[in-house]
Amino acid sequence: MIINDIADRLLRSVEAVQDGVNEALFEPVIRIGVTGLSRAGKTVFITSLVANLMDRGRMPQFSPATAITAAYLQPQPDDTVPRFNYEAHLAALTATDPHWPASTRAVSELRLSFRVRPTGLLAGLSGPRTVHLDIVDYPGEWLLDLGLMEKTYAEWSAEALQRAQSREQSAEFLAALEGFDGNARHEEAGAKALSEAFTSYLNRARAAGYSDCTPGRFLLPGELAGSPVLTFAPLAQPDGPRGSMAREFARRYESYKREVVRPFFRDHFARIDRQIVLVDALGAIHAGPKAVEDLRETMADILSAFRPGRVGRIMALLGQHRVEKILFAATKADHIHHTQHARLTAIMEALVRDARDRADFAGAKTTAMSIASLRATVEETVNHDGQDIDCVRGVTEDGKRAAFYPGELPEDPAHILSAARQGAEKWLDGDYEVMRFKPAPMTLKPGEGPPHIRLDRAAEFLIGDKL
Repeated sequence: MIINDIADRLLRSVEAVQDGVNEALFEPVIRIGVTGLSRAGKTVFITSLVANLMDRGRMPQFSPATAITAAYLQPQPDDTVPRFNYEAHLAALTATDPHWPASTRAVSELRLSFRVRPTGLLAGLSGPRTVHLDIVDYPGEWLLDLGLMEKTYAEWSAEALQRAQSREQSAEFLAALEGFDGNARHEEAGAKALSEAFTSYLNRARAAGYSDCTPGRFLLPGELAGSPVLTFAPLAQPDGPRGSMAREFARRYESYKREVVRPFFRDHFARIDRQIVLVDALGAIHAGPKAVEDLRETMADILSAFRPGRVGRIMALLGQHRVEKILFAATKADHIHHTQHARLTAIMEALVRDARDRADFAGAKTTAMSIASLRATVEETVNHDGQDIDCVRGVTEDGKRAAFYPGELPEDPAHILSAARQGAEKWLDGDYEVMRFKPAPMTLKPGEGPPHIRLDRAAEFLIGDKL
């Protein structure tokens, strides 16, 4: 096994060197990771981004737009990774009766290639060049799993149970845990019952707006559903004799790291150059202070999964990639009036402050902004009881058009974060509501992609310097 592992690593190193030389000398590749936590809108973001990069009429703040002479989709380089179903998702958003596309539940990939005309001093010295953009879509829940690699089963159990005890959604799981004897001899029916109770709790916690619900594959099992590698749970007494439930759970936890988490890091995550993390910050605010604090801690954990900073050209040729830029984007900015966008961005900045400080110190460039990948609302001012209120109007899920005022976000993000850090049960100075809108019917002019908010600025940050 050790010899096979060494041979596999050597083969991957040789392939990485070959790929690095090809990219450096011929057609450069930008590999962007796109991830998001629950309901952040990854699928819509990728679909709208690709559509607007191919038809750049709505991308005034994307500086390379005028230098791009052509943009087209090509077969992706990884034949074993499912292709992101761009065409089907775009059709859903632009249909006569548009609807949100189904979210992706596993890794997928798409290659968008550009023909770029040289500008400036190089304009007369060389012809157009080709630059490839590989977009890798993966669930945010899987990204959080990378933090498990440095934790033992006992450490993870202690943290998982501490989180569970502060969430009301865990009541059934904690009740099942009280009657569970980790020192008893392993019996699969009991292991499965406790694991299912734990999984149900994680799903309820995610639905309630909590961000840290690891292990991620418990929520998105795919082909691993029902397998022993997903049949364990945290225990208050994680050590047990040989053949016990606790010993078997610890073994399966280590197997989960080895067989599920490590291959994901090796095959996908470790090769990413730029990264965007999509966050439904408005949804977390609506869920309450505990959900906001959980989101803040999750952002810091996400950063620890990256290896931020710069590497030299020689190291890049050897396949040693580090994330150079990380964008934290609060999505669904179209759910609030534009007069509150700056406040949402400020809250997002504060939420990821710990994470950004780590990355900036290590050399990676980071930023935060508020965006709407697909604008589903229009703005209007409504007079209510003699007072003008800035609202957004859109089509609700039941097909009715409605004006909506979600509440006013505070100018100072500390009003949100301090209550969250102090463990408040609810907001003291206001309620923040969230309305779910359907995508609005649209008629696209030639050369225009779908309407959005600041998608061009996001693209400029992520890839503008490479084109």
